[in-house]
Amino acid sequence: MSRRDRDGSLARSLRWILQKLGRIQGDLLKTGTRLIYSDAVIYSFDSFDLDLAKSELRQDGKVCALEPQVLALLVLLVENRDRLVTRDEIIEKVWDGRIVSDSAVSSRIKSVRQILGDDGKSQRLIKTLHRRGFRFVSAVRASMGPTDPAAAIVESGTALPPAPRPVERRSRPSIAVLQFSPVGDLGPLRALTYALPHELIADLARLRWLFVTARNSSFRLHPSDTDLTDIGRLLGVRYCLTGTVEVAVKRLVVTAELADTVNLGVVWTERFERSIDDVHALREEICACVLSALELRIPLHEAELAQSVATEKLDAWSAYHLGLQHAFRFNRVDNAAATSLFQNAIALDPGFARAHAGLSFTHFQTAFLRQTDDVAGEVRQARRFAERGVELDSLDPFVNFAMGRTFWLDGDLASSLVWLERSTLISPNYAQGIYARAWTESLAGSPLEGRNHVDLAMRLSPLDPLFYGMLGTRAFTHMAVGEDAAAAAWAERAARAPGAHVLIAMIACALHSLAGDRTRADAWAANVRERNHSLTLDDFLRAFPMKSEQVRMRVTQALGGQGF
Repeated sequence: MSRRDRDGSLARSLRWILQKLGRIQGDLLKTGTRLIYSDAVIYSFDSFDLDLAKSELRQDGKVCALEPQVLALLVLLVENRDRLVTRDEIIEKVWDGRIVSDSAVSSRIKSVRQILGDDGKSQRLIKTLHRRGFRFVSAVRASMGPTDPAAAIVESGTALPPAPRPVERRSRPSIAVLQFSPVGDLGPLRALTYALPHELIADLARLRWLFVTARNSSFRLHPSDTDLTDIGRLLGVRYCLTGTVEVAVKRLVVTAELADTVNLGVVWTERFERSIDDVHALREEICACVLSALELRIPLHEAELAQSVATEKLDAWSAYHLGLQHAFRFNRVDNAAATSLFQNAIALDPGFARAHAGLSFTHFQTAFLRQTDDVAGEVRQARRFAERGVELDSLDPFVNFAMGRTFWLDGDLASSLVWLERSTLISPNYAQGIYARAWTESLAGSPLEGRNHVDLAMRLSPLDPLFYGMLGTRAFTHMAVGEDAAAAAWAERAARAPGAHVLIAMIACALHSLAGDRTRADAWAANVRERNHSLTLDDFLRAFPMKSEQVRMRVTQALGGQGF
């Protein structure tokens, strides 16, 4: 088949997809989708169910007794089952970076194995990679647990706040793009399995009529161990795009498949093949084929939105996406790895705007989490790299997001909002930008606007690794308008969510104190001191620069009453 005939065939296929999407748009108005929170996920393996909503492990329906650190370690391994988890990452996530011995890590691993009926010899479920770390190797199936958080009870006996009402009407088709599956050993080309779908998500998110789930949620699910029906229910989408990447005799082969998560029908599938040397041409062909027909429905003013500028060098492009994989894990070790990879991308392609924004992102993390003695220097670096990204591509949403976050570090919320609003105007479905905007609005004295935006962020990315931050933002919006009981309940969920850092526990301490629950406030104060005994009220106020004097005074009195 000639290239012209092939392009014509692809165009006809995509026109058919567009017609199909148009026909089912009316169905979406009737069926609606559910708002699912990340803690509604249940991971099933062997004879066990790991229920994140209830923070418990069950074997054949019977609850297993687990220490909190053992449970946290098990969750970390299961949620990252597609990769090696290093000892440094375990220390960072389970012990909050405190200095512990290798024997302490080994002891917790042994405890996890014992409760699972595994051991260091058989390594049936947890495999040890000598001097490197551990990997969960059992087959895992993710499913949806109860969706009403009000059914879960916190330790004080207070019911958690109900989730926002389900979305009963959605005028736009909804889609999730999952990480592609590797076929065989891809070597350095493995980066394509997440780089290709990531770029599709970024481009699709620019289309205002299409609801696109954020990568941080969709990449946590794997089509090999999760039913399409459960993917649809967990992410609240009607359609799912999956794919495979394979190298065969110096040829790169990529398949893509669009499926209906309700009736499990295959809507469209296509196979792309080129020489390995033409990887960028193949990448551009795939993105163009998926997007070209859809762009026929976009209003003319949408054409003004600039497409992401793609680097011409695979090495730089791969380094950037590998850097993202590390950066989104939010710990010291991975942040350092991400910094190195972004620096490598810039060295290979100085004009790569998103790599500069990536460096700004890692310097922001270092300053915000106070992982350095030179906070002011890290703030300057974050600003410098963000400014360079803007010079190179002022219409990239991630670049604008990075710039907005740097002003947050200076306490300049007004300037931060300008950039974050610009980011979300460029890409209306950019969940992290919307979340950052919501938190900034809440701190700046507009809590109801912040609440609307954080609810949208939670709908766009219900499995986001920063979901605890979204819950914390929701809690803050209630506190800012005097709804202290609701604020405390949301803060409890935030602080108990997987991955929540110590500042979130401090929020829970303050809001329980304001709600009059001294028992829970004392418990979270003890938790904060155990994790970081040097954390002070001034540290908290620098991290969260509240502009309302009344709100600032209430939080100051609450934390001061707890001895901070």
